[in-house]
Amino acid sequence: THIGFYAGWPKAWAAFNLAKGVWAENSAGEDAKAAFQREMIFPIGEPNTAYAQYFTGESFLNPLTDPTKTVFLANVTFSPACRNNWHIHHAKSGGGQLLLCTDGLGWYQEAGKPAQALHPGDVVTIPAGVKHWHGAKKDSRFSHIAVEIPGEECRSEWCEPVSDEAYSKL
Repeated sequence: THIGFYAGWPKAWAAFNLAKGVWAENSAGEDAKAAFQREMIFPIGEPNTAYAQYFTGESFLNPLTDPTKTVFLANVTFSPACRNNWHIHHAKSGGGQLLLCTDGLGWYQEAGKPAQALHPGDVVTIPAGVKHWHGAKKDSRFSHIAVEIPGEECRSEWCEPVSDEAYSKL
């Protein structure tokens, strides 16, 4: 059927683009960051200095919308092995976060559960109150669109870093 082919097409296309980027990097002498940026849907943005204290490794942030006018969306890019600290999105009602995975390969983990591999085309729904972290795999950059879900009295609580020991086991 055409449905099965169509359903898998976004992931197949993403894998093709990832491989194409690696080939371009090796053949043209282009650095890895530039090759990754060339294949991205959204610009990589600036170094994520405002939240660097909550990340292990280098990340980049590109706000896509103005949170004073609409739902906040931002492209977040993680360098290889970069991840954010454990954190919780709190809200009196509503709230939480969506991750729309767009480029590279990453991880998502909720407290008390095994880590899940993330690929372009994956969507992660994170309810308010769930302790979690997300970031890149050791050997890949990773980008997602972070969508802050509207709610009452929303705030993020940043917790401890993901340990190098726990991360190295993934």
